[in-house]
Amino acid sequence: MTRTKRLAALVAAAALVLVGCDSGATSHSGDGRQQLTVAALPLTDSAALYLARDRGLFAKEGLDVRIQPVQQSIQALPALLKGQVDVIASANYVTYFQAYEKGTLDLRILAEGVRIAPHMMDVLVPGDSALKKPADLAGRKVAVAVLNNIQSLTLNAILDGQGAGRPVYRQILFPQMGPALQRGQVDAAHVVEPFDTAVQGELGARVLLDGGSGPARGLPASGYVTTADFVKKHPKAAAGFRRAVEAASRLAAEDPGAVRAELPKYTKVTADQAKSIHLPDYPATADPAALRRLIKLMRAQGLLSKDIDPAPVLVT
Repeated sequence: MTRTKRLAALVAAAALVLVGCDSGATSHSGDGRQQLTVAALPLTDSAALYLARDRGLFAKEGLDVRIQPVQQSIQALPALLKGQVDVIASANYVTYFQAYEKGTLDLRILAEGVRIAPHMMDVLVPGDSALKKPADLAGRKVAVAVLNNIQSLTLNAILDGQGAGRPVYRQILFPQMGPALQRGQVDAAHVVEPFDTAVQGELGARVLLDGGSGPARGLPASGYVTTADFVKKHPKAAAGFRRAVEAASRLAAEDPGAVRAELPKYTKVTADQAKSIHLPDYPATADPAALRRLIKLMRAQGLLSKDIDPAPVLVT
């Protein structure tokens, strides 16, 4: 795709995010609660957001949280910069640290989303694929949701650790990865839950590599991000949002069944599929040391040009 077409696609995607958003997302609802608009992906990463809403944790903090679904967290970045959404949930840290380094976004992290756990994302191949081991991925086409991001970052690290060659990445949205794999457009797909379990069940795809293994294990993958301007203008809302999400994350960590019951409400997985989904880790608090580990890996693979101290961007 040419640069012009890529830009047009991004603008079109951003337009989808803006549908239904007010020109100023932060306002007050009729009962006096502060209204926030949050963009979120239909992934296990967003479970704490939905739990906080459905268990009344946001209401307890005086917040009325409206959730705007998106297919890529980067789709919501233009709306965040314009103040048309207040927070982006399940925001891929790699994208947002890159934007922060470039000066595009004065990033603030309100709460941590998830850390990588075994099989929360897998490299899948068709059941009859000739690819039998991770080393077979060298030079092959592998689907990822966003290029040069957490999926390729972690898969490269795993393959490098095994002395294996790297694949060639193709950008395909999660809902389209199964069909792309089935049609032979790619040799493998790096799929995140809950799409991972769905593709295996519906297409008979098999796991070639556990994307949550080796150097990927425990790595921070996503968080709840906003701008420094939002935190400055709405400190009480920012603090209340963080407390609600952290309380929901503790619930998710202590009671995985609560997450499995929530997933069918905002994703396309069935209740039966939700029972077998591999969940990520839900940390109760953000950890600068864990984020430094991610930044070190980004530096090693050329995704950042300099070290970033994550401590100043964490809202505490």
